[in-house]
Amino acid sequence: MTQYEVVGIGNAVVDVISHADDAFLTGNGIEKGIMQLIERDRAEDLYAAMQDRLQTPGGSVANTVAGAGALGLKTAFIGRVRDDELGQFYAKAMTDIGIDFVNAPVAEGENPTSRCMIFVTPDGERSLNTYLGISTGLTSDDVPQSVTSKAKLMFLEGYLFDHDAGKTAFREAARAASAGGGMAGIAISDPFCVERHRDDFLDLIENDLGYVIGNEAEIRALWETDDTEVALAKTADICPLVVCTRSGDGVTLIRGEERVDVPVEKVVPVDATGAGDQFAAGFLYGLATGRDLETCGRMGNICAGEVIRHIGPRPQTDIMALFKAEGLV
Repeated sequence: MTQYEVVGIGNAVVDVISHADDAFLTGNGIEKGIMQLIERDRAEDLYAAMQDRLQTPGGSVANTVAGAGALGLKTAFIGRVRDDELGQFYAKAMTDIGIDFVNAPVAEGENPTSRCMIFVTPDGERSLNTYLGISTGLTSDDVPQSVTSKAKLMFLEGYLFDHDAGKTAFREAARAASAGGGMAGIAISDPFCVERHRDDFLDLIENDLGYVIGNEAEIRALWETDDTEVALAKTADICPLVVCTRSGDGVTLIRGEERVDVPVEKVVPVDATGAGDQFAAGFLYGLATGRDLETCGRMGNICAGEVIRHIGPRPQTDIMALFKAEGLV
């Protein structure tokens, strides 16, 4: 049976990118430079109004899995799409780049495929309008144990933890991975998710996960403290491996008594979208291939550094060549 090196579970979202001017934003009630959650009717209206649509498969953990796959790891992704035009596009696009897209598009149901409509103005600002759609309805039925039990590394998207069915699916997937000899972890995703479900988050991390990845705000939110060091210590007490990204200050990795602080080259980003997702891809590649903590952190930083140098959340450069240039492979 297939042994996957990285299996991700997350929101399957089609990113739909279009150019627009300020008058278009104003005329369509789009607030410039921010992300807004929208309902289905508005999603369909905005999608119809887009003139030069560029569609790419997205979602935070999906982007990470794509990055890990581009580095040569055997990967799979678990997520829900509808059997509609965008869902068929998403499934094919993931499969075409070598990712095993586990779930067949859903033929029945009320909600269409999730999409994030991104309007780029001439000044480079990106205004995001996200319709969550079908992807948030993930349940245990969508998560086959035949896949999760064969995962060397399982990677969970914190956003899906907002739903009770998602919580159950995550626990079952993490336990199946562990029982199969693998290790599960989570991207915390958002401090607000933590605030809504803190006790459940901490219970999952302590009892079912082998690693956790979050930025400083997310790690602090776990413990309701403004002190990052306190939050790191508390998280390390309940989880074997803690990874905290610190933007321009690099990344801190803690495993047992071992702590590594890896600096990062400071650059002005062209587009910061996907920086955390691609950091995770590089980190997971290092972890899956048995690298030490510092190397894992450096690999993550290189991946994040590449993706912020261009528009879009997925790498456009041969990352392995960058690793080789730094003597990491």
